[in-house]
Amino acid sequence: MYAIFKHSGKQYKVSVGDELKLDRLQAEVKSSIEVSEVLAVNDKDLKVGAPFVAGAKVVLEVLAHSKDKKVIIYKKRRRKDSKLKRGFRRQVTRVRVSDIKA
Repeated sequence: MYAIFKHSGKQYKVSVGDELKLDRLQAEVKSSIEVSEVLAVNDKDLKVGAPFVAGAKVVLEVLAHSKDKKVIIYKKRRRKDSKLKRGFRRQVTRVRVSDIKA
């Protein structure tokens, strides 16, 4: 059984027990979150929503808050002696899929 859900403009394909990194959530560690924006659920047969599957939810358990790997932005304009190097670390929340309700 798997589900495809939408969170902060991105889509994730998950099954029960998967761990993934989402954009920072305003939730306490060891709390649970229900995501109702489920695009598709495959439980013996595929149910596809238009745009969301009615009554389907993905239950996520918050494991930790952290920062992701550093992303380097480097811009160079040739023949202009112009360079710009910047970087940032994205704030993420690690979650585990505890249940898929379809």
